[in-house]
Amino acid sequence: MSPFTGSAPRTPRWRHLRVDLDGGVATVTLTRPDKLNALTFGAYADLRDLLAELSRERAVRALVLAGEGRGFCSGGDVDEIIGATLAMDTAQLLDFNRMTGQVVRAVRECPFPVIAAVHGVAAGAGAVLALAADFRVADPTARFAFLFTRVGLSGGDMGAAYLLPRVVGLGHATRLLMLGEPVRAPEAERIGLISELTEDGQADQAARTLARRLAQGPALAYAQTKALLTAELDMPLAAAVELDASTQALLMTGDDYREFHAAFTAKRPPRWSGR
Repeated sequence: MSPFTGSAPRTPRWRHLRVDLDGGVATVTLTRPDKLNALTFGAYADLRDLLAELSRERAVRALVLAGEGRGFCSGGDVDEIIGATLAMDTAQLLDFNRMTGQVVRAVRECPFPVIAAVHGVAAGAGAVLALAADFRVADPTARFAFLFTRVGLSGGDMGAAYLLPRVVGLGHATRLLMLGEPVRAPEAERIGLISELTEDGQADQAARTLARRLAQGPALAYAQTKALLTAELDMPLAAAVELDASTQALLMTGDDYREFHAAFTAKRPPRWSGR
């Protein structure tokens, strides 16, 4: 995302999220524990706008997405979203569905790693938010459920039919998206949906530990790796290796590449600048 901004100031407070910045790590917490962090129209819009704002500022080097209370996120709020959509016309429904997709794109396209810290339920849109992250750190209570067909909609919501087969394979993705059955942590780890399975109650801490590790690393290299992983999903090999070559040539002119050589020669740890 472009770092150039217009006249809009930085948002001082996010109404539907809690945002904590600690060094290069941002922790974004969904804060409706009484509703299992069910998403509202405002929460979707805040996530979309926050990710764009953090991407432009370039101060964040890793982001943890977490949920307060007993679960990660139970999906769209049945009363505030599903009930409201029944009264919308086609143009309004298209605007809403495009907005939810923009959130997923923002997670995939932001120039820093995103770690979903999952405990308890990650259902519907909550499961897709976790899926869109670069890492999913979960404890044994985690359960993922792509519930869209259970409410009479396509399982391919918010990019799920694009992302899930690329994470767990077409067979598992077909089962999860069509049947909407919950996948508990042991199976989720076995099929590759979980990046790291922690001890009970340790998902948030493990996610923050990983975020700090990433924040201390070569940020530009991580950003370009994330960009290539997304861009090359549908490229032929010839195009992918050419894009890799161009990216590496650019990174070889950067400060971090020179710093590695200097640190190696001096037998000391690199001091990454992210440039």
